[in-house]
Amino acid sequence: MTPKSGVFLAGSCVAAIAAVGSIFELSSGNPQLGSLTTTIILILTIPLTGLLFYAAVMDARANQ
Repeated sequence: MTPKSGVFLAGSCVAAIAAVGSIFELSSGNPQLGSLTTTIILILTIPLTGLLFYAAVMDARANQ
C-alpha cells in the first residue's frame, strides 16, 4: 500500500462515517445542522465514499 492509496482509503472512511452520521441525524427528526444541510452532506458523501474506495484499490493494484 502506498501513502496515496492510504489517503484515499482514509478519505473513504471519513466520508462513510459522515454518511452514516447524516442518516442517524435525519432519522432522529431534529438534525443539529438542519435538514437541508444534513441531506446535502448525505447526498455528497455516498458517491464520494465509493469513488475514494475505488481510487484506493486502483492505486494499490497499480503499485504492487
